[in-house]
Amino acid sequence: MTDLKLIALDAEDLDVISATTQDAIIRTAEMGYAKADQRFALLMNRFAWEDGQKGGSKTGIRKRAALHFDHVTAVKASGFDPAAPEGTLELLTIRFSETNAPSGHIDLAFAGGGTVRLEVEVLEARLADLGAAWAARQKPEHAL
Repeated sequence: MTDLKLIALDAEDLDVISATTQDAIIRTAEMGYAKADQRFALLMNRFAWEDGQKGGSKTGIRKRAALHFDHVTAVKASGFDPAAPEGTLELLTIRFSETNAPSGHIDLAFAGGGTVRLEVEVLEARLADLGAAWAARQKPEHAL
């Protein structure tokens, strides 16, 4: 099991990060915006889709990971209480929409309809596994 380190500089790159973070569990207390640094960061327990059933687990594994976005000028959350310290979210997808090249917005969509929208001057995101891994309680499933 190798740790991922990914960077996204365009929408196609971000699609790869989105696929690897699908079904990640995020505590609302572990995400935030550093306005002075123009950075939005979050910690997550991501389901390691790329590892399949490695490690002897029939349900797969989860890994601790960090994701951050740079050049962020504004953050808006809807559909959940970002101030709830014990709140948890399940990440479904991350998408970039260009508005005035190279700027645009990044939407983090969560199960249940919650969204975080990041207004960015330019797309730059980095994902890094932090080393910790464990057997998942269950493999995420989605109705088709």
